[in-house]
Amino acid sequence: MPRLRILIADDHAIVRRGLRGLLEEHHGWEVCAEVTTGREAVQKVQELKPDVAVLDIGMPDLNGLEATRQILKLAPKTEVLILTMHHSEEVVREVLHAGARGYVLKSDADVDLVAAVDALSKHRPFLTSRITDMVLDSYLEGGGGRIPQEVSTATRLTPREREIVQLVTEGKSNKEVATALGITVKTAETHRANIMHKLGLTSVTELVHYAIRNKIVEA
Repeated sequence: MPRLRILIADDHAIVRRGLRGLLEEHHGWEVCAEVTTGREAVQKVQELKPDVAVLDIGMPDLNGLEATRQILKLAPKTEVLILTMHHSEEVVREVLHAGARGYVLKSDADVDLVAAVDALSKHRPFLTSRITDMVLDSYLEGGGGRIPQEVSTATRLTPREREIVQLVTEGKSNKEVATALGITVKTAETHRANIMHKLGLTSVTELVHYAIRNKIVEA
């Protein structure tokens, strides 16, 4: 029986060690790569084609949501599990909209992580118990058991624009943005100006507030 290959992406070494320890206790599972940013996760998934990618939602350079979108385009057979500290309906909606089929709270990882990866390895979705309760509450309140379909205003931006927003709000210059994305400095400048115009913003401070509100970066 082939081994289940898992990629871990989290910018905290102690978290990665803990996740690896939990996962590799399971017979037949191996962590084939550890990375610290969403962009590295995308590159490694494209290279290694793991069965499951476990992604922190709040990584530098490229967050877990944007990484998920890119991973599923490049390696549609790789299942994505999002780890997060947040359990609001808005975050659930964003995770599911990005295409991830697994959602586990970091506080529940010691209980839920193995079960979540096992479910995803069989191409079944997995929601941490508190999220399942949230969906049930929505059903009982007349929502029909569905997380609301509207998405945040961040979807007004293209995927490339959301990448640029994250890099700019992390303090990257136009030259650094261009290098990270493999584009010219002029193109980076044009994207930045278009983003500010599209969102009606006039300063980087306003852009930072926008990025935090729309879960592009974490506060």
